[in-house]
Amino acid sequence: MKIDFHTHGKLAKKLPFSIPYTNWLFDEAKNAGLDALCLTEHFNTLQFDEVYGYILSISRREGDSLLLPNGLRLFAGMETDIAEGGHILSIGPAEEILALNRALAPHKEPGRFLPFRELMERFRQTHVLVGAAHPYRAGGHIPELPAQDLMHLDFLDLNGKDLALECERTQERTYALGAQLRKPVVSGSDTHQAVQYGCVYTEFPQEISTLRELHAQMVAGRYHIVLSEEAPFRVRTATLLKRALKEIHALGGDYVQVLLGA
Repeated sequence: MKIDFHTHGKLAKKLPFSIPYTNWLFDEAKNAGLDALCLTEHFNTLQFDEVYGYILSISRREGDSLLLPNGLRLFAGMETDIAEGGHILSIGPAEEILALNRALAPHKEPGRFLPFRELMERFRQTHVLVGAAHPYRAGGHIPELPAQDLMHLDFLDLNGKDLALECERTQERTYALGAQLRKPVVSGSDTHQAVQYGCVYTEFPQEISTLRELHAQMVAGRYHIVLSEEAPFRVRTATLLKRALKEIHALGGDYVQVLLGA
């Protein structure tokens, strides 16, 4: 199973949710050879509930995952800011992700983000897997947090954007932190649009539909990470595309219509 552990279903968190755009993303993920995605949408994205409401309406359940009409497997999740600086990924049943997101409603603006320890206390009351997103990205301070707090993480994110910018340094530091904490390191593209799919993914020997099995395989190290030689090109192209589409929207145009030719 080829899975991308860090993806988004919208172009940008402040833009409206678009069903055609999200459908395009999922179809392109399948076309890129991926079998599964963790949809780690920003917890303070516009219309978070509507994104998952739509996905639940078109998918069928299998274990803890959702199977989309095109056969792509999706694990629900979100990406949450912490007060110290940095982002935390959570992956779990869709209903639990939605409930957590609603509970975090008072903490979605800068200056009101929860501290890491308090956020982890909330996560640990649920059935979610929790990871450190791009731990060494500028502006983040996750590696500086007390080791006893970081031990509550389930995994670390070897992030596609960071690999494209500083491949060796990103791998060296992320794997070193994983070894220090004895936590698995898995990978995701961090894409907001389709060009970036496949720049990096994590491959397991068999299909997985439950969080328990996913975590067990991660802890046992029964997976490997595949990094495309085209990763730097894909990430640069994706960045340019995202900037252009956002500018179309800012100027009053329909970026989805421009992109899809609809």
